[in-house]
Amino acid sequence: MPSTSPANRTAPAPPRTAAPPVRALGVAAMVVTVVLWASAFVGIRAIGPHFSPGSLTLGRLAIAAVVLSLLVLPQLLRTRLLPRGREWWPILAYGVMWFGGYNVALNAAEHVLDAGTSALLINVNPILVAIMAGIFLKEGFPRWLIIGSLVAFAGVALIAFGSAQPSAPGEGATTDVAGVLLCLLAAVLAAVSVIIQKPVLRKFPAAQATWFGILVGALCCLPFAGQLVSEVQAAPPQATWGLVYLGIFPTAIAFTTWAYALSLVDAGKLAATTYLVPGTTILISWVLLGEVPALLGLVGGLLCLVGVALTRRRSRNPRGAGAAGSR
Repeated sequence: MPSTSPANRTAPAPPRTAAPPVRALGVAAMVVTVVLWASAFVGIRAIGPHFSPGSLTLGRLAIAAVVLSLLVLPQLLRTRLLPRGREWWPILAYGVMWFGGYNVALNAAEHVLDAGTSALLINVNPILVAIMAGIFLKEGFPRWLIIGSLVAFAGVALIAFGSAQPSAPGEGATTDVAGVLLCLLAAVLAAVSVIIQKPVLRKFPAAQATWFGILVGALCCLPFAGQLVSEVQAAPPQATWGLVYLGIFPTAIAFTTWAYALSLVDAGKLAATTYLVPGTTILISWVLLGEVPALLGLVGGLLCLVGVALTRRRSRNPRGAGAAGSR
């Protein structure tokens, strides 16, 4: 690890020739991830009335596991590359937290929050990733990251305050506050999982690292199997097809493209690109579900985006660059 930084400094030519295709592939992977993850917020909201949070998570992960196995199993049979011993620990950790806990918390939150507001709240995740990447992955920890974080958290506070207002006279706001807290919990679980997953991607291809995590998450959700069976039987066909969509596209495909991009790009920089998700979510939600977040939610979302713009200034800060390359 220490040897890669000096090598790049002494021989700048190879990175220059290799950078454009790598960057292009990483950008393409992130575009796919952003669009599909944005559609997931809308899909969860749309089929949420027909599926409980746990069963929706299990169904989504089970479908994703089957789809990805078509790609991963032939690779495994050819390479025999399986985690051994302690290599399983980080996979188990992000499998439980991200594929299991994150999805259950988000599904529960979207029972009481609209898709756009949920996506805005999850946007705490990129800042948490950037902070933890600066500490644990040695990607740098400049002051603009702190300033941007404070601005973005102010945006989250506005979203939370707007969601806490009763939508009708005499209606309580407790469920909305619970939804906000569940989204924040999901954001924390996702952020920690990104940091844990990054080193795994140095040893295993993106599809395999994703598939292992999905299998772990699905195993954790097996207690919801009975619920899933009964709810699929009762759900209308369009809700079931919505579940299939969530399993194939935002889960199997998008989590794999995310892992691929994460294997190419610093975690902090990559996570900041997911701030494009809320705007995309709000647009899709407005078109398909007729949902628009409250005015305070939109202002809070704008503050979140301003916060990210400020955190991105660390790439121009020479001190931050020195800290990132020092280890």
